[in-house]
Amino acid sequence: MAETIIKIDLKQSPYENEKIHNRWHPDIPMAVTVKPGSDFIIECYDWTGGQIKNDDDASDVRDVDLSQVHFLSGPVGVEGAEPGDLLEVDILDIGTFAESLWGFNGFFSKKNGGGFLTEHFPEAQKSIWDFNGMFTKSRHVPKVEFAGLIHPGLIGCLPSKELLDEWNKREKALYDTAPESVPPLATIPYAETAHMGQLKGEERAKAAAEGARTVPPREHGGNCDIKDLSRGSKIYFPVYVKGAGLSMGDLHFSQGDGEITFCGAIEMAGWIHLRVNLIKDGVKKYGIKNPIFKPSPIAPKYDDYLIFEGISVDEKGKQHYLDVHIAYRQACLNAIEYLTKFGYSKAQAYAILGTAPVQGHISGVVDIPNACATLWLPTDIFEFDVKPNANGPTKAIDGSVQVPLAPDL
Repeated sequence: MAETIIKIDLKQSPYENEKIHNRWHPDIPMAVTVKPGSDFIIECYDWTGGQIKNDDDASDVRDVDLSQVHFLSGPVGVEGAEPGDLLEVDILDIGTFAESLWGFNGFFSKKNGGGFLTEHFPEAQKSIWDFNGMFTKSRHVPKVEFAGLIHPGLIGCLPSKELLDEWNKREKALYDTAPESVPPLATIPYAETAHMGQLKGEERAKAAAEGARTVPPREHGGNCDIKDLSRGSKIYFPVYVKGAGLSMGDLHFSQGDGEITFCGAIEMAGWIHLRVNLIKDGVKKYGIKNPIFKPSPIAPKYDDYLIFEGISVDEKGKQHYLDVHIAYRQACLNAIEYLTKFGYSKAQAYAILGTAPVQGHISGVVDIPNACATLWLPTDIFEFDVKPNANGPTKAIDGSVQVPLAPDL
């Protein structure tokens, strides 16, 4: 039986746990240290640290303090790890807590984070998803059930001071091009809500003032939200500091490619069983800049899809040049419009695309001026026939159930 080396209490604030942090900084002390070849279990809060509740009121999504996130378990030090090594991480298993068999999906309001389709969904909404073994369904999104592919949305190693400075410099430069933008163009350091693990006093204050926020993916991994990093995956992380400093959190029960609602997966608290090893001087040997990984051999088996295309022409008809972001947005909007013909609200359809094992593909980037992106929607997740036919769509949803919308203040 593997040892649980980081434990959490869901009734306790993550700020009270010194083996948790919510910023990236090389001076954060290792919470625990392990030997290469060892395996262990780490418990994780949901990414908000318990700010979202299992109810039918989306006010908590509207009011969530995003300056606090993400709450990460770690850092885990690995004996013998040195800058330039590769840290080999095997995800052996991931699971839910018996006392917390539910998760949430949310749309953030435009003024508090927004999302991929924030212009179409500017107000906060949420759906609650209940877990039954490997399956999930929601009281807010009827006639949909699917198998989860549980994964950590966020996992990576501590940056060096040089890499941290590079992150802060380039992201601040982008932020400064439009500092009043809503949502902001980047999340810059913010000391007030920083949790720096075991750091104390002046060292903590200095690190909190310059610690990088955990929102984006970066060279070290971080918040990549790759749904295929599930049980059986193997990840190779560049090491930047002595001991590596592996941290993780933001566990997802299931997610569609792109995590398009921003709080776009089924967010959950839970545990992850890992094994670590080292490849000495692996960064140079293999020319690694960003992490690489082998996907899980276990995945929900959905073989029948409806595939929606999108091109680099936005909602207003403006032509863009090979813009994959615009193309994928159009594919998502096309799928949402299609699902409304069966009775779903646009919010329910959006929630489905964020939570179900939807695949996103870059299908073409050379045929000027339009990139082509596709969204693959598994048809077997629905309790009715969602495919086109000569008789037209059947109204499968009566409209009496809705995704809760946060009330105006």
